[in-house]
Amino acid sequence: MTSEVVVSERRKLIRARYAVAAVFCVHGAVTGSFATRIPWVQDHAGVGAGLLGIALAFPAIGASLAMPLAGTVSHRFGARAALRGLLALWTLSLVLPALSPHVYALCAALFVYGATAGMADVAMNALGVEIENRLNRSIMSGLHGMWSVGALIGSAAGTLAAHMGSDARLHHLIASAVLTVLGLLACRHVLDLRSAPDEAPPPRFALPPRSALVIGAIGFCGVFAEGASLDWSAVYLRDGLGTSAGLAAASTTAFALTMAVARLAGDRVVDRFGPVRTVRVGGVLATAGGVLVVLAPDPLAAMAGFGCIGLGIAVVVPLAFAAAGRSGSNPSLSIAGVATITYTSGLIAPSAIGGIADLTSLVVSFALVTVLAFGLVAGAGVLRGSTRTGAADAAVAGARPPDGREAAGQPVARS
Repeated sequence: MTSEVVVSERRKLIRARYAVAAVFCVHGAVTGSFATRIPWVQDHAGVGAGLLGIALAFPAIGASLAMPLAGTVSHRFGARAALRGLLALWTLSLVLPALSPHVYALCAALFVYGATAGMADVAMNALGVEIENRLNRSIMSGLHGMWSVGALIGSAAGTLAAHMGSDARLHHLIASAVLTVLGLLACRHVLDLRSAPDEAPPPRFALPPRSALVIGAIGFCGVFAEGASLDWSAVYLRDGLGTSAGLAAASTTAFALTMAVARLAGDRVVDRFGPVRTVRVGGVLATAGGVLVVLAPDPLAAMAGFGCIGLGIAVVVPLAFAAAGRSGSNPSLSIAGVATITYTSGLIAPSAIGGIADLTSLVVSFALVTVLAFGLVAGAGVLRGSTRTGAADAAVAGARPPDGREAAGQPVARS
């Protein structure tokens, strides 16, 4: 194959990488747009805090049930068309919660919202792993960093809309339309992977392989620490350390920014030190941060502790998805399994922290977070078995890579 063709294939991969990054950003922006208008949605539906808590469990329920279907959709329509359709359903579902007049409609809307989110999540992560394999360099941390950037952009726009007193139905209608268009444009350049004509479709529902469960345990620890810190850091500073409401709120924003920056820079660290060492060192840093939070004598020390937790866990979930995509014989099923576990962790973390705090104190709650952070140190070795060496060079050169896939953009048999 001529050098011009090799360069052309390489450019296709680079373009596909930026396209998937844009998809991650759009996905995050939907989440950020919704999260900031939850108070408006609550008032419109006329539900109290207890019923709202129940309703907010439905996105995770919908995602957990629907994520295994993503592989079937990709098998039937191809990865590009599947991602285009699933992402559009996700962005359009943003309008549903604000239209819900009562708790039953809200639960149904949030179920659909979560189901489409989960399927789009699996599809875009599967494509991200495929591109990472072919480029033979870490990109998953940066992709999840772009998700965090999108969430921050969506949150900023939502905060502005809420400050202006705008109707969330109008706000989400406009945001949904804009994000749908941006998502469709981004999907034009992702890899168009297709199943071989004689390949059997994946099962609609199946238990994830054991490897995904083991990798998912690492993701569980990381997401639990992330969810606990995002949802409870402000309360911890305000109630436990007597911090002003403004500084307490700023700690949450600072934590989110720390996560985003660390993820954007994480690929270089992973490429240099490898996933196992990166997660292990990150686990040490997150554990130290948890200890600092628990023992913090003042707000600044606690904020520093939360910052260390954010830095330590930032790359855990991206690496868990990457490892899942390279484990077992069915990447989509493995990714769906890890995604289900991480979604579950994100669901139970805030309520678990609150329940433990009611029985004991927030200090004890974050002692649990510290123990789970140490779990990253102990369990990082499960990421050792995944490797992408050689896959990209073969794909770019036009030869069949070790896993039997074709060059970028050409039909591919997906297991």
